[in-house]
Amino acid sequence: MPLRITIQPRDLWDERSGKFITLEKPVELSLEHSLVSISKWEAKWKKPFLSNEPKTEEEKLDYIKFMTLTQNVRDDVYYMLDTETVKRIDEYTNDAMTATTFSDNKQAQTTYRNEVITSEVIYYMMFANNIPVEFQKWHLNRLLALIKVCSIKNSPPKKMSKRETAASYAALNKARRAKHHTKG
Repeated sequence: MPLRITIQPRDLWDERSGKFITLEKPVELSLEHSLVSISKWEAKWKKPFLSNEPKTEEEKLDYIKFMTLTQNVRDDVYYMLDTETVKRIDEYTNDAMTATTFSDNKQAQTTYRNEVITSEVIYYMMFANNIPVEFQKWHLNRLLALIKVCSIKNSPPKKMSKRETAASYAALNKARRAKHHTKG
């Protein structure tokens, strides 16, 4: 589901050109945080989007441009984004967009956790899990949740430890003794 924002008319001083930028009427933007957007950003910046490395203001602004579904938006319009609108965009990109939750146990972790995740790695995970390419336009967090669910569901069942196996056998034996009214 795209985020819709409206940039209100105003004047802004552009220090680079030494001129005022004027937005005469409101501009409505439709933004989509998706694998497609990340692919475009990584193609330009040649580094993984999903890293803990902080992004410069220029990189952040570029990502908003790559998220934009609205056609023919002037570049200077993005300089008109106010703090509240940028906060809304951040909230949108951080939203889980799903009711699915994951526990912290080892079974819920994917095998990709130590790998640098780029758009190509996410595409690989999609194809490895038979997720159609059309899902590249889903909200990224929802797509990653789906990939994680597929990974969990497709992984072999967790092997019980010796202690868990012994406890399971003890419980079965206790139930059988109770059912058959025996002591041994």
